[in-house]
Amino acid sequence: MNGSGHGASTPSFLSATLMARKLKVDFHSHTADDPQDYIAFSSKELIDRAHSLGFDALAITNHDTVTFDREVERYAEKRGILLLPGIEITLSHKHVVVINPELDSYPGMQELGDLTKIKNDRNLIIAPHPFYPGFKCLWSRLEEYISSFDAIEFSFFYSRLINRNKRAVGLARKYDKPLLGTSDCHNIWQVGFTYTLVEAEKDIPSIIAAVKEGKAEVVTTPLSMGMMMRVAVNFALGDRLKIHLRV
Repeated sequence: MNGSGHGASTPSFLSATLMARKLKVDFHSHTADDPQDYIAFSSKELIDRAHSLGFDALAITNHDTVTFDREVERYAEKRGILLLPGIEITLSHKHVVVINPELDSYPGMQELGDLTKIKNDRNLIIAPHPFYPGFKCLWSRLEEYISSFDAIEFSFFYSRLINRNKRAVGLARKYDKPLLGTSDCHNIWQVGFTYTLVEAEKDIPSIIAAVKEGKAEVVTTPLSMGMMMRVAVNFALGDRLKIHLRV
C-alpha cells in the first residue's frame, strides 16, 4: 500500500515490481440517486470530480439500486472514465457491494447465503467497511461467508490514531483476498484520499479478472481528526435531512 502516513501495521500485498498498466479506480461511491442516504451531488458531478483527479474507472454503488444508464455512461466516456455498474445491496440486513451485477435475475435475494446464486466470473463481490460500527456492517458474518466474497474493502475513513481497517487487512491476509481502497463517498470531497490501482486493460471484464488475480494495490492517505469529525457530522446531518425529506 502507498500513501503518506500509512503505518507499517498495514502491509502491502503487492511486490514493488513495475506493472504494465495501472488504472486508478474507485469501487464504492454514492450519489443523489441513492434512495437511502442524503447525497448532495449528482452522478455527473461525481464523474467530473473523478475526472479532475485522474481516475480511469468509477463504480457508482447506491443502496439497493443500480444507477447506470447510457446517458451517464456516455458522459463518463467523454471524460475518459469507464463507468462500472454497481450496487450496495442489503442482504441479511448487511451491506455488500457488487460490481457489474446481474441482480434482475435474482429478485428474491434477501440473505447473505444468496450470494452463491450470483457469484460468477463476470462480477465482483466486495465486503464494504466490514468492521466499522454500524448494524449493517458485516463483522463476523464476513468470515462466515468469506468464500462468497472476492475482495475486502479498505475504507477511506480512518486516521493515524483511529483505524478500523486493521482487522480487514488481517482477514484479507488470512484468506488471501485482495484489498480494495475506496472513497465510499457521501461528500464529494472524500474522493481521492483512498483508491485502488488495478493492473488491467480499461474494460470491465479485465478489471474484474485483475482484481480476482490479486493485481490490485491500495493507495491511501489517512484523514486528519478534523476531517473525520466532518465526515461523521455530515453523515449524521444527512441522515436527519433524508428523514425530513421523506416526511
